[in-house]
Amino acid sequence: QVQLAESGGGLVQTGGSLRLSCAASGRTFSNFAMGWFRQAPGEEREFVASISAGTGFTNYAESVKGRFTISRDNAKNTVYLQMNSLKPEDTAVYYCAARTRALSSRLRYEYEYWGQGTQVTVSS
Repeated sequence: QVQLAESGGGLVQTGGSLRLSCAASGRTFSNFAMGWFRQAPGEEREFVASISAGTGFTNYAESVKGRFTISRDNAKNTVYLQMNSLKPEDTAVYYCAARTRALSSRLRYEYEYWGQGTQVTVSS
């Protein structure tokens, strides 16, 4: 079993920055691919970013490329999402997800474990 706990969400103005953290416990974090997804009210949960185990290969949604950066610290069992140049359309609940494979994915159904989410609100 893997437990994931997100933190770092909040209210920020347009153009501001936030850093989300996701602490993992329960199993060998370094072997897992990790992802961030988000869900706005009335919308489907969508892929934001992912990072593979081992290689650390990263992948981003087009809407956040160049503004968001995903990273991981295996010694701390934590994955991060640095969000810069935030826009009102980034407002959503952000979820951390773990996949029990090294290769990351953009598909939410390929992630077995999910956190409870953290709210990010960007005011205009």
